[in-house]
Amino acid sequence: MKILITGAAGFIGSKLAYELTKRGDEVVGIDNLNDYYDVRLKEARLKFFGNGWRFIRMDIADKEAIDRLFDEERFDQVMNLAAQAGVRYSIVNPYAYLESNIHGFLNILEACRHHQVGYLVYASSSSVYGMNTKVPFSEDDIVTSPVSLYAASKKSDELMAHAYSKLYGFATTGLRYFTVYGPWGRPDMAPFKFTKLILDGQPIQVFNHGNLSRDFTYIDDIVEGTVKVIDKQPVASECPHQVPAQIYNIGCSHPIPLMDFIHEIECACGKEAKKEFMPMQQGDVYQTYADTSKMEKAFGYRPQIELHEGIQRLVEWYMSPLNPLS
Repeated sequence: MKILITGAAGFIGSKLAYELTKRGDEVVGIDNLNDYYDVRLKEARLKFFGNGWRFIRMDIADKEAIDRLFDEERFDQVMNLAAQAGVRYSIVNPYAYLESNIHGFLNILEACRHHQVGYLVYASSSSVYGMNTKVPFSEDDIVTSPVSLYAASKKSDELMAHAYSKLYGFATTGLRYFTVYGPWGRPDMAPFKFTKLILDGQPIQVFNHGNLSRDFTYIDDIVEGTVKVIDKQPVASECPHQVPAQIYNIGCSHPIPLMDFIHEIECACGKEAKKEFMPMQQGDVYQTYADTSKMEKAFGYRPQIELHEGIQRLVEWYMSPLNPLS
């Protein structure tokens, strides 16, 4: 199988490229290596996970480059992980989200359409659940109340993908990822950020005075679930309205209170955090909680790594020579 992974220098993309290559797939990875966070981490991921697959620096917002790539490579499948990430950053730099998450994703859809790609898997987000209060979050829930432009852009991707599956017949699956963490993770996210600040003796900001919870999901469980989805594309006859398009939650289905999460990092670091309790941050949600029964039924998906073990692995990596930012 020849697979394109966009966002291949990212947290999920680099690990996924490694796992697919290890099992024998031909993988081409692209990434624009932007400076939303320290490029040294992206480059280190490519060095560590990059054996056996080809990397090309490219932006999915560059339509001509994407068209040339698809024309030259003739991919069987595409995994779109490229996106402008970050809920809070979407408040200060909204145009970056339209360029990558909307314009760039449209370029990928159009390239799949015109180059006979049979199956597109793409990253959505738990952020699409927005102000929903019913938990756990189910794929059947109505998601029309986003609280950030990032969330709105991800819901837009789901709608665009469904339209292209209906119009042009190729299969699409969107994956609503829930708070991914682990070694090689993003430095703008709480697991990495809190670890750094606690070890450096600097205060951490605890939003909504600690009254938040998140469905933290370890990177290996995320990648395993993603591979299962890549291997089984939707069939129109088994999908609503006979359209070969699906949406799945990928989470741990076990939300952790923020203060318990901080305590786990403190234990792994052997150091108590200095805490600054803050009001609710604009764009945040109070809780995330994945109903993963659809993934379990379709793919036998069951996360294996408990938070305690996952945080231990994260902190060990953070303090190791592998971390280019330590």
